[in-house]
Amino acid sequence: MSIRTAAAAAAGLLLTGAARLGEIRLGAVDGPSGSGKTTFAGAWAEACQAAGARNVAVLTTDLLATWDDPFNWWDRLDAGVLHPLAAGRTGQVLANDWSSGYPIPTRLVTVEPPSVLILEGVSAGRWALADRITTLVWVEIADRARRLERAVARDGEANRRHLQRWQDDEDVHFAGDGTRLRAHLVVESE
Repeated sequence: MSIRTAAAAAAGLLLTGAARLGEIRLGAVDGPSGSGKTTFAGAWAEACQAAGARNVAVLTTDLLATWDDPFNWWDRLDAGVLHPLAAGRTGQVLANDWSSGYPIPTRLVTVEPPSVLILEGVSAGRWALADRITTLVWVEIADRARRLERAVARDGEANRRHLQRWQDDEDVHFAGDGTRLRAHLVVESE
């Protein structure tokens, strides 16, 4: 299935599903690094808008994760963004600037309450969020070496060691969280 076709299917699921984050329909795009989550999230947002969603926001967890601590950003996101949005208020979270190749918390990201929020990134569909997600999409490329090369092409050769360790960390996370098993849609990237 093409990314566009999968994104249209995901938009249908999301827009016909119940809002579970206050009045917001929350879509999550999860899967291993280098699998195409960011590309899918963009296509999903476009498909939602084409289907009539009036206000779609995309938030990437890459802004919150660090090489040394890839998953413990959850409490900051939950308290700063998700709880306020669920109450109809603006959310804010301190985000990392990755332009140097290493994350430095430098800017405040503000999220106004949208009708649709797509949360994208490794562990975005984690179990702790399961009761608030309307639609969970798992994006994957089965070949770990291919995913690593895609991630290195994106982040630079200097980050290869970090990306290899990241893959190990995400394998442990996904094995314990069972994210793929809860997905409403599984997309094999090209």
